[in-house]
Amino acid sequence: MNKLKQLLHKQRSNSDSKRNFSYYWKLIRDALNGSEQDFTSLRLSKAIILLAIPMVLEMMMESIFAIVDIFFVSKLGSNAVATIGLTESLMTLVYALGIGFSAGTTAIVARRIGEKNEKEAARSAIQAIFLGIFASFIFSIPGILFPKQLLLMMGATQYAADNYSGFTAIMLGSNAVIMLLFIINAVFRSAGNAAISLRVLVLANSINIILDPILIFGLGPIPAFGIEGAAIATATGRGIGVLFQIYMLIIGKGRIRIRLHELTIHWNTMLQLVKLSAGGIAQYLIATASWVGLVRIISVFGSGAVAGYTIAFRIIAFMLLPSWGLSNAAATLVGQNLGAEKPFRAERSAWITGFFNMGFLGIISLILIIFPHWFITFFSKDVSVIEHGVQCLQIVSYGFLFYAMGMVMSQSLNGAGDTFTPTLLNFICFWIIEVPLAYLLSITFHLESGGVYYAIIIAESILTILSAYMFYRGKWKLKKV
Repeated sequence: MNKLKQLLHKQRSNSDSKRNFSYYWKLIRDALNGSEQDFTSLRLSKAIILLAIPMVLEMMMESIFAIVDIFFVSKLGSNAVATIGLTESLMTLVYALGIGFSAGTTAIVARRIGEKNEKEAARSAIQAIFLGIFASFIFSIPGILFPKQLLLMMGATQYAADNYSGFTAIMLGSNAVIMLLFIINAVFRSAGNAAISLRVLVLANSINIILDPILIFGLGPIPAFGIEGAAIATATGRGIGVLFQIYMLIIGKGRIRIRLHELTIHWNTMLQLVKLSAGGIAQYLIATASWVGLVRIISVFGSGAVAGYTIAFRIIAFMLLPSWGLSNAAATLVGQNLGAEKPFRAERSAWITGFFNMGFLGIISLILIIFPHWFITFFSKDVSVIEHGVQCLQIVSYGFLFYAMGMVMSQSLNGAGDTFTPTLLNFICFWIIEVPLAYLLSITFHLESGGVYYAIIIAESILTILSAYMFYRGKWKLKKV
């Protein structure tokens, strides 16, 4: 009898395992294929998985742009790598506007989708696209006209400014495609169809990976453009990605469809989006401008320090961007559930996602702390670059658990439409704490570039604690969008 019970129990366990495998495999396929779901009524764990999988992969695709460029350009020497790092520091201001508009777009589109008002969601999407195009001129004009001066201002050597400024001119001059890539993908994510955002970046990355070595080193009749080839490849890949986004908005069958006769400015919607995005833009400008200040401090210690920092943070970005995908999933769920008048469900989705993110980044941090040399030497064999890169990678990785929860809390507040609170916290933590502390530790206390990295984890940890507290207080539930 006991043997019979054991046999029946084993058969039942095997059957349950098969059902579970089948269930999760179908869930993964649905997430990657994209499907129309009501995320305000779907079981919360399922909703998080359906949104998080394509968003995590999307962020990984975004980080591949940076990794691929560094991999090929590193063959041109440390001055070329340093130029990419300094240009990226300037580009963070472009990313700030793009991500800031994305935060406003996410809040308003997700709220309208939660209210089942798809027409207004589409109207908001159109206005966000217009704003992105207008804003791109702020950076494209000076980027095209004064690339050398901008590099010298950032601490580049005269040699780098004279020989590699073409990269800076192309990257800043073509920033409109970056802006639109961020904004339109935010539209798709907010509507609950993150799979389209993923496909856009898979397409853009594939083109970039193919073109990068061809345009940098040359192939047959195609001349070697050097570092400028990396910029051309990136701009081309992203540009084609944007064309695909527009095609899907006009021809696609998703919740949000744009018709050509609707491509007009609606001032009320535009002003509402500007007001909502202002906090998000200021928030990311404060955060990213502080990174410009940190790079300026690091440049005091030479090209090796800047190159090591650049490579290390490309690796860190590759590891952290999947967590931004999880954070974006939380923001979408918070916005849609508030629109459906389910604030408790919105709150639970953020905390669950936050703890899951901590588990993920906890594992990643251990890998980077234990094996930093493997990652850095993959990109450079220069002894000075390796030394600085390993130091940056190890120190900054100690703060990953804090970054994990902090990302989710900040994005959840943004998804609720409360962009002011993260803005205020960013100003306190990055400009009152991080930048002065980085200067104090690196220059005054002679810790050199290591002092900058210690300042980063201290400031980010404080930011996480404050963000979690403000989210716990719950005033964001009352925010009207």
